[in-house]
Amino acid sequence: MVYQPPAGARDLLPLDVAQKRWIEDRLQQMFHQWGYHRIITSTLERLDTLMAGGAIQRSTVLQLQGLDDEDLGLRPELTASIARTVVTRMAGATYPLRLYYNANIFRRAHETSHTRQQESYQAGVELLGSGGVLADVEALLLLMDCLQSLGLHQWSIVLGEAGLTRSLLSVFPSAIQSTVRRAIANLDRIALETLPMTQDLRDRALLLLDLRGTPTEVLQKVSSLDLNPTQQAALDNLKSLIDLLQTTPNSVSCTPNLILDLSLIQTLDYYTGIVFEVVSDTPNGRQVLGQGGRYDQLLGLYHPQGETAPGIGFALQIEQLHQAIALTNQIPQNIPISDWLVVPASPQAYTAALAYAQQLRTASENVRVELDLGGRTTAEIHDYAQHCRIAAIAWISPDGTAKVEPIHLE
Repeated sequence: MVYQPPAGARDLLPLDVAQKRWIEDRLQQMFHQWGYHRIITSTLERLDTLMAGGAIQRSTVLQLQGLDDEDLGLRPELTASIARTVVTRMAGATYPLRLYYNANIFRRAHETSHTRQQESYQAGVELLGSGGVLADVEALLLLMDCLQSLGLHQWSIVLGEAGLTRSLLSVFPSAIQSTVRRAIANLDRIALETLPMTQDLRDRALLLLDLRGTPTEVLQKVSSLDLNPTQQAALDNLKSLIDLLQTTPNSVSCTPNLILDLSLIQTLDYYTGIVFEVVSDTPNGRQVLGQGGRYDQLLGLYHPQGETAPGIGFALQIEQLHQAIALTNQIPQNIPISDWLVVPASPQAYTAALAYAQQLRTASENVRVELDLGGRTTAEIHDYAQHCRIAAIAWISPDGTAKVEPIHLE
C-alpha cells in the first residue's frame, strides 16, 4: 500500500482533469464578466493567520513545522488568506476590490466524518471594501449566474443573517448561549428541549430553530418579535435584499428558489451579516454545492492598526458541482482528441516531420498535434489513431512532402 495516495487524497486522471477544467472555465468566464480578477495566495500559511477570526478550528488544519519551529498549516479555505494578502500586500488599493480564486484546499477529516477527503478544490470570489445591500445582491446574483452557466437547474439558495440571529440569541444567559447557538446551528431540537432554562426561553430557542421557510413566512414571524432598533435595521436590510433578488433580471430564467433560514447561524465567528448556502437535490440526497457570507471585521484582524473594510464572498465546491453536473450529461465524457498524428516515413524524415508538426501547431493555437516516435508498424500506427480517435495522419517524406490520410473512425 506504500504506492497508493495517502488517505483523503486522490489522483486526477486526464478525463477527471478535462471535466474539472470544463467546470472551472465556465466559472472563470462568469467571474471575468462581472469584473473580478484572479488572485493566487500561498498554499502554506502561518497557523495564527488561519486561526484569526475563529473561522477555522485548529484540529481541522493539516499542520507543518517550518523554519525556526514556526507553526504552519495548509490552507483549509481561501478567505483568511485573501484578507491577509489584501491588508499586507495591497495596502492603498482602490476599493471595491473584486477578486476570484480557483485553488485546492486541505482540511483534516474527523474520524466520525462520512468522507475522509482531505484535499479538495474550490472556486470563489471575494468582494472587498463595499458593504450594504447592493454588494450583497451582487454576490448572490453572481452566484446564480455561475450555477446557470453550468446548466444546473435543481438548486436552492438557503439565506440567513448571522448578525440578526446572533443578536436574537443575546436573550439567553451567557452560560448556555454558546450551547444554544451550537444546537441551533446543528438543528438539534433534543438538545434545546433538555437544556436547563425557563419555558419562555425554551420557546424562544425552538422558534429560532424553526425560522426556516419561504421569505414571506419567516419575515412575518420575525416581525412579530420584540426587536430593538439594531435588529429591526438588520431585518429591513434583509427584506430589501430579498426584494431585489426576486425582482432583478438576471441570467436565471425563473425566480430563484430562495429559502430564508435564520437558524443558518454556522459555527464560524467572522460572519457578521448575510450567510448562505447553495443546495441541490440529487439521487444521493441533498448536497451543499457552495456557501458564503458577509464578514465586515475580518480584514481588521490583519491590519497593524486594526483598520477594517467590509467584505462578502462565496466558495463553490468543485467535486460537489461535478457530481451534480454529471447527471446532466453535458460534461465532457472523453478527453480531448488530437487533430493530427505526424509520422516520419524514415529516420531521414525526422527533421521534416518535426518541422511539419510545428507548422501545424503554429497555424492554430487550438490544434492538437502528436508526433509518432517510431518503432511501430503501419498497422500499429493505424490502430493507435483509431483507438485515440485522431482525425488525420500526415506521412512525411525526407524531402518534406506530406501525404495526408484522413482517419475514418469506426
